[in-house]
Parts: sequence; C-alpha cells; structure tokens
Amino acid sequence: MPDRCEDVWRSQTPYVLAALLRRSGDVETCEDAVQEALLAASTQWPTDGVPEDPRAWLVRVASRRLIDFDRGRAARRRRELADATLLPADAHHAPPADRTALEPATDDALQMLLLCAHPALSDASRVALTLRAVAGLTTAQIAAGFLVPLATMAQRIARAKSTLRAAGPPLQPITSRDLPERLHAVRHVLYLTFNEGHTASSGDALLDGALADEAVRLAERLHAALPDDPETSGLLALLLLTHARTPARTDDHRDLVPLAQQDRSLWDRSLIDRGTALVEQALPSGPVGSFQLQAAIAAVHGEARSAEATDWLQITVLYRMLDRVAPSVTVSLNLAVAIGMAHGARAGIDALRPLLDRADQQRNHRLHAAHAHLLELAGDVPEASAAYRAAARLTRSIPEQRYLNRRAGL
Repeated sequence: MPDRCEDVWRSQTPYVLAALLRRSGDVETCEDAVQEALLAASTQWPTDGVPEDPRAWLVRVASRRLIDFDRGRAARRRRELADATLLPADAHHAPPADRTALEPATDDALQMLLLCAHPALSDASRVALTLRAVAGLTTAQIAAGFLVPLATMAQRIARAKSTLRAAGPPLQPITSRDLPERLHAVRHVLYLTFNEGHTASSGDALLDGALADEAVRLAERLHAALPDDPETSGLLALLLLTHARTPARTDDHRDLVPLAQQDRSLWDRSLIDRGTALVEQALPSGPVGSFQLQAAIAAVHGEARSAEATDWLQITVLYRMLDRVAPSVTVSLNLAVAIGMAHGARAGIDALRPLLDRADQQRNHRLHAAHAHLLELAGDVPEASAAYRAAARLTRSIPEQRYLNRRAGL
C-alpha cells in the first residue's frame, strides 16, 4: 500500500498544483497547500485506503489548506492595517473571494511543465522546479540527485518561485506564437534531467536511476499531451533508447562499461522496440529536429546486435544532418568519432582537430577522451595514454575517472 500511495501522490501532484494555481497566483503558497494535502494523505490513506478519486480528494484537502492560508494572511493584513490606522480590525473586513468549483482542465501536467520552463528562469532553475512541482520530488531528493547541498537547492527553488511570482499570473494561456519556444524549453529541461541521471556529471556514482526514471516519466506525460508533435516523440524515443542500455553500463563494481564492450543481452529490447517505432513514426511526419535525429542515431546503435555490426556509415550521415540542424561542440565531437569509426581513425582525428585547436575546449574532458580513443585506434599508444590522463584529470565523475585512468595504462 505505501508504494501505491507514493505513486498516486507523485502522479497527481502537477494536476493538484495546477488546480490551485487557477485560484491563487502565489506558486509558493499553492505548493505549501499541496504538500499539506500530501501529508494528510500519507497519514490517512495507508489506514483508510486510497480514495476512489484520489485527485479530487487531494484537490479538496489542498483547497481547504489554501483557504486557511488566505484567511490567515488576510487576518494578519487586517490587524496590521488596524494597528496602523487605529481602526477596528473588522472595519476592513471584505467578503472572501468567490471560490467555487475548480475550472476543469485536460492538460494540467502540460500546463505545469510549460510553467516550469518559463523563459525568465535559468536552465538549472527550470530543472529543479520541474522536479519539485511536476515530478513531486522533495527538495532533499533533488539536491541529492544533483549532488548539491540541500540549502543550495532550496534557495534555487525559492528564487525560481519568486521569479515566477514577479512574472505575473502563473497559468496564463501560452500564445500560439510563444508555444514552440516554450515547448522547446520543456524538452530541453527533460533532456538535461535525464542526462544527469544517466551519466552524473560528478560524484562517485555514474547513474542516478531515479532521476533518469523521472525524466522518462515526464517525457511520457508530455508525449501523452502532444502525441502528434514529432520532436516530443523524438525526445521520448531518445530517452527510451538510451535508458534501454542502463543495465549494461556499469559492472559489478559500478564502474563504467563503454558502449563497445557492453553485454547487449542486458539491454531492454522492449524499450528499444518502442523507441525505434516512435522515431520511425516521427521522422516522416514533420520537420526533422534534433531530438528525432539523436533518437535515430540511438536506434541504429540499438539495432546492432554487436559493436562490430554497428552501421557507422549511417550514423555518420545522421550526425552530419544533426550538425546542420543543431550544431554544437558535442555534435561535432560525436561526428568526428563516427567518422573515425566509419572511415578510419586518422580521418576521425582530422575531423576532431578544429575542436582540439580551440582554447575554450581545453578543459572539456570528453574531447580529450574522444581524442584518446581515436589515437588508440590509430595505434598511437603514448599519445593515447597522455590524452586519457588529461581526460581523467578534468572529469568530476569518479567512475569516469577510474575508467580513463585504466585506459591510460595501455
């Protein structure tokens, strides 16, 4: 029963919060009311059972808490005004606002995702607020996932709420002109969240399965709200295809296992099949975006039953397309590796040279690791060892550091 209760709480959080935000523009107060309702559920449901309509139960209890908060604040304001003007407190009494039945909404989860991707927020704040308000994670859970102190994450979330409060009504309709940009931000937030769970940027663990699972779950919600949006389908496909490899990415000592050495029998074929089907449906249905292309690349890897069977020529073509659609350092790096695998290590090193010559990339550990890999394939063992050592010095991930140091001992 406790596990089922937690699943219900977390799945209903965005809907309950959205319902309250239609009645009050204060994000922080509404979230406090939701948390009070969840606390009440945590004490009553294990004993009384999950209600037949848990969302309605949570909305009803949270609404009562919100009214209590509003009354308390109104009473404080009346007392303060009475003290200031020497008038009786009830002289300033105003009838309560009309709080009738909540306005129905069909896409509350999407509304909350759009709110958390507000353009006034930074990427870090967007991710934190999404996990707090939409995924229902505690501040402590989010801080642990991103390996930052609890106080730091609490301040980040508080600043995000203050920014939203200053930006105006929280659930005002998104115009058709602004929607594409806001959706792009939502997809980016989910992608960043998944990446941090799939390959932690620092710390002694490579994976944070809970964080990656949350990103996939939120991507499922976004796709359910926008099933015909090709880039949303591409994002979900990419996450599923990448997540499918999780069981094979670490060994018994929790050390990193590179893609070429993974036991592919451990890959989740059901996730690969679903992700492949999603990207095959998305690619012909509209403009091709970066998530669709990344998913297509992941699908090629997923279809290869061994590293030797990987179609690197196709991957190279897809990376060239991605480089035109969404150029970035990461895409250029991966394209160079693909060229090296398809056309020989020397060709890959030549393709990597422009990045290696950039002063702003000298501390990019992934660049040095890719260079080391290509040098190793080319037979330049001393140079490869030096590049592996450079990459190991720069990464903040302990598992990656151990792997790179092992490779440096060629």
